[in-house]
Amino acid sequence: MNIIEKIKKAGLVGRGGACFPTADKWSAVAKNLARNNKKKSYIVCNAAEGEPGVKKDGYIIENFSEQVIDGIKIGLNFFKAEKAYIYINHKYYKKYKRQLTKAIGKAPIEFFIKPVNSGYIGGEEGSILNAIEGKRIEPRLRPPFPTEKGLWGNPTLVNNVETFYNISLVNAGKFEAKRFYTVNGDCLHAGVFCLADNLKINEILKETNNYPNFSFFVQVGGDMSGEVLNSKQLEGLASGSGSITVYSSKKYKPYNLIKNWLDFFLNESCGQCTPCREGTYRLAEVLKSPDIDWQLVVELLDNLDETAICGLGCVISVPIRSYVNNVLSKEGDNWPKMKPKEACECFK
Repeated sequence: MNIIEKIKKAGLVGRGGACFPTADKWSAVAKNLARNNKKKSYIVCNAAEGEPGVKKDGYIIENFSEQVIDGIKIGLNFFKAEKAYIYINHKYYKKYKRQLTKAIGKAPIEFFIKPVNSGYIGGEEGSILNAIEGKRIEPRLRPPFPTEKGLWGNPTLVNNVETFYNISLVNAGKFEAKRFYTVNGDCLHAGVFCLADNLKINEILKETNNYPNFSFFVQVGGDMSGEVLNSKQLEGLASGSGSITVYSSKKYKPYNLIKNWLDFFLNESCGQCTPCREGTYRLAEVLKSPDIDWQLVVELLDNLDETAICGLGCVISVPIRSYVNNVLSKEGDNWPKMKPKEACECFK
């Protein structure tokens, strides 16, 4: 049984946020190499971790660097790849360079430090490939996908730190249906925890002694792009990047919270596509008005959902819509069904 068959049997999915089946991605690289055996291939480990509120990659590197590197080496050997790159943010590089270098040994694995000014978008798959190639750091249009045309036009495997860690466990026959969760915010025991991957959000909070005894809501999947849920909506899984941030209902003013999200996306937009570049600016302007045009806000978010080139533009609506619908709306009314006056009042 080769490694792809082992990965498929384990049911492993990527842990970078998209939860794409890992075996499918590895299979796509293998098929594209088979079509043209003269092509080179490359491996990229994404250790950028630029989403606020997600800290699992740093925890994994600190505690399991040998397994992460082993997972990369397995990819190198299986694809007979030219080289592997660890695309890593500068803080992690400074902190973990020594132990990672020791684990790498003489393997053809090279560090590529994420440019400090590349921001959130610098951790996007296409942006990573452009950065390594020395091009402008911005998302690539897809298709073609990196598995077909990645680094310098060659099939390239891009996986997250946790995914390579799991590859090592799968290959050694030690993989269990677990994943790493980051728990943050208004809780007593914030940290990274390795628990069963089928735990519900409320179960994770209880298991880690972080279930609040006060009125609260949570954001799941990152402090900027994650979905916001009220305390009665915690029966689902902590999907995506596996982070849960707890918010005290009395501590946060709606305007400040939404402004924080919008300011982040406004500053982090690479400016490549008009919907994201202009849409985030227009949203910020509309929400400054004392009499907010909520229908216009909805239309701007719809436009971003449907036309933005990359994940950054597409996820702007996620925290805003879910926060208004699940936390601010009264009696379960869905936005924009709320009366404009009521919506403006609850937003202040």
